[in-house]
Amino acid sequence: MEQTPDIAIIQERMKPGQITLDGFLGTDTRSLGEILAEDDAEVRRMGLSHEAIALRMRDLEKAGREGLGESVSVPPHFDVRTDVPRGHIPCPFGHPGLCRKTNTLVRNLKIVREITFSDLNIHMIAEHGFYEGRGAAFRVNPRDLVEILEVKAIAEG
Repeated sequence: MEQTPDIAIIQERMKPGQITLDGFLGTDTRSLGEILAEDDAEVRRMGLSHEAIALRMRDLEKAGREGLGESVSVPPHFDVRTDVPRGHIPCPFGHPGLCRKTNTLVRNLKIVREITFSDLNIHMIAEHGFYEGRGAAFRVNPRDLVEILEVKAIAEG
């Protein structure tokens, strides 16, 4: 994706101290346009869409919420815990509204791997194809999400 003036403004909002203490870009030296383009290409290579990945994340987050802060078993082999601390956070892309500061930990017991993501991650992936910059505290790698959450390729349904 081209680094347009609008994308440059959004990138400024993502810097440390603007919306969050650590920001959204981590140690990544790529432009926001490059980050978006590379993650988008990775998702497409896997035969998926950002929306499909976000939908799977949302389903597991919802299942985890039913545990009220405790881990719950989600078939076929997931252990999920969703923590809902107080507070909300805005989308750095300027999307209206706020996201709850919810964190979900998903353990895939079959492959013995886990990943943590936030409601803001889900929103930014679904609406903007943004997984955060490398080295960011809440960066979620698209391939890790697909493998750990067992997101099915679009052709497979």
